[in-house]
This record gives sequence, structure tokens and C-alpha cells, in this order.
Amino acid sequence: MSKTFRGNRLHIAILGRCNTGKSTVLNHITGQQAAIVSAQPGTTGDPLPLAFELLPLGPVTFYDTAGLDEDSDLGILRRERGRKILARADMALIVTDERGIGPWEEDSVTALRTLETPLLVLGNKRDRHGEAAQRAMAWCGERGIPYLPLAADRDEDPAILREAIIGLAPEKNVREPLVADVLPDSAPVICVTPIDASAPAGRLIVPQVQVLRELVDTRHPALVVQPSELGRALALLGEEPGLVITDSQAVREVAGMVSPHVPLTTFSIVFARYKGDFSLLLNGASCIGSLPAHAPVLVAEACAHHEQDDDIARVKIPALLQQYLGRPLNFTFVTGEDFPEDIGRYSLTIHCGGCMLNPREMRRRLKLCAAANVPATNFGMTISAAQGLLERVTAPFRKA
Repeated sequence: MSKTFRGNRLHIAILGRCNTGKSTVLNHITGQQAAIVSAQPGTTGDPLPLAFELLPLGPVTFYDTAGLDEDSDLGILRRERGRKILARADMALIVTDERGIGPWEEDSVTALRTLETPLLVLGNKRDRHGEAAQRAMAWCGERGIPYLPLAADRDEDPAILREAIIGLAPEKNVREPLVADVLPDSAPVICVTPIDASAPAGRLIVPQVQVLRELVDTRHPALVVQPSELGRALALLGEEPGLVITDSQAVREVAGMVSPHVPLTTFSIVFARYKGDFSLLLNGASCIGSLPAHAPVLVAEACAHHEQDDDIARVKIPALLQQYLGRPLNFTFVTGEDFPEDIGRYSLTIHCGGCMLNPREMRRRLKLCAAANVPATNFGMTISAAQGLLERVTAPFRKA
């Protein structure tokens, strides 16, 4: 369960004021002492992630966040970290106590509803409830917000709380297909996975693993080869593959070896549809050719790592784009959870495939770009566009 890809889990944020019992609620849900509990305000610092198997939802990640009202410079920084968690949360639990609903809770509800995030208000410390808690229940009822009273430090059975959380989950918790829906029944697939200095030691990258698992699940025979073995694989197959999927960095080489009428795409383009907004990203790629000299371009990666000599985000894509356009561009790079809110100052955003982000966060970032009228595309589309292959490698999904 802990090895389930982070981007495929439901993310559940737990928020509230200091000492409402957020960490105690987390411990109650999970049945373990996962979070430190103390009467001292500010005990919870940076959002604490905890993976948990919440059946029938499957693996989820809970985030225990700092108190909304922590009154210190550090508290402000902690709330900012919590706000970033909130932006990508699929669901949220607001924990209050005998003090009921105040401005902090009201602001949180407003933010969550703006993000269209399902939420549940937990009236903790039930044994102390009085008029304020009764008003909180009525306040939630008037707004159609589910409210559950509990005593997280005393209740022995978390079943009622777990059922409430399960009932909160988005109705459509079914994974979208990666490639199976564009394949003929039982059609074989060739996956081209270069193993070079940027490949992770001893393993394949997340998109490759997920595609292979789907092919196994849907009974599509798959051959996995490096580019140098592709010709041999095509000969051994004895029939034309239903699809060839390659790493974007090998797309030009692979396209030269695969018959033009054999469907071809890249793992990054697969994720443009799976995690993002395929049409929006495709439109963004069509804007690359019109970038003026010195245009500001944002390059965003969801996973943080040290820069390599042939780093795809910081070295290869900038070099490829400037060579393709014949003019210099000004690049800004962000990694991990960092993503600028003032996106309007860029002429183009180029995002990774987002395999380490959940779909909600990936699509939120794309919505920010769309709202600011900033074209957005992803690594795979950018590389293919700069090599004149965009139409070919997106064709399987445009037809779908």
C-alpha cells in the first residue's frame, strides 16, 4: 500500500484551529499513534502525510496540517504549506470543537467550495459541546455541509467516522484508461524505454510501469525494449503492433524505424490525457512556434531531483526549443510543490507529465494557466513539436 504511486491516491487534508484535535482525529481514523498529540499549540508543523488503506477506496494519503490560527511568524509559514496541500486535496476534514464555527472555519469552507473540494466538518470533543457546537451544526445544515460530532480521544470504534469519509469521496473514483481504449482487442504493444544516465537505477519510471500494468490487466502482449533493439522486436513480433510507445527523448529515432501507418505516441503524451487536459495541452504546443525572442517560459517539474548534465527540463528542452525557434528564450524553473500563482507573467508553461501529482493538482495548475490566458503544454508535446512529430504522436488520442 505504501508503494502505491502517490499521484494515484486520494489526498485527504485535515485542518482546523490549534488544539481542536486534528492529530487525535488522524490517530483515531487510522487506529495508530501516527501523529504527535499535545496540548501545546503549534505541535503540528509542516503537513504530515500518512498513507492508509481505507477500504473500499483503497490507498489514501492523509495530511495533518498546522493550526489555522497559530499566531507566530512560523505559523504563517506553516499555514502557507497547508494551503498548498489544500489546493491538491481530493477531500477535506475541518475539525472544530466546543468553540464551534468561527472566521477561520468559514474562510476554509469558502476556499474549499471555490476549489469544489468535498468537505466534512467534525465537531470534536463532543462531551464539551454546548450552544456554540449546536450553532455550528445548524450552520453546516443550512449550507448542506455534512457535520459529525465525535470524541476522537474517547471513541473506541472509528467505523462511523471512516464511513463518513468514504461517503465523502468523489463519486467517480475510477481510473481513466491510459492506452487500452485506443487499442484493438489483444493487439500487441511495443514500449521503448531508453536506459541512460537519467534513467532511475534498477527501475522504470512511473508512466512506463503504469502503462505496462494496464497492458497486462487488459491482456495486450507487450514487448519492452531499448531503441537499439526496436528493429529486432518488430521482426520478432511477426505482426504490426497496435501501438508503439516511446520515451519522448527517443521519439525521433523511433519514428524513423516504425512504419508511418503504425500508431506511435510517447509516455509523456499518454499522461497528458491521463492526468491533464489533452486538448488544452495540445493547443499550448501549437503556440510554441509563435514565441518571440526572449519570451518568458516556465518549466515545471512535479518531482524534485538534482540537476544532471543532460537534464531534460533544465538542459535538453531549453536547448531544443531555442534551436527549433532560432532565437533565445528566458526560462524559469520550478520543481516539486512550487508553482507560481502569478502565472500571467509567462508566455508559455511547459509542465512534466505529472506522474507524481494527483489529477486534481495537475488540472488546478492548468486551470491557473487557462485563467491567465497562458498557453500550457507538457514535456512530451514540446519535444515532439520541436521535431515536427506532434501530429503523428498525438493522432491515436485525437482519434479517440
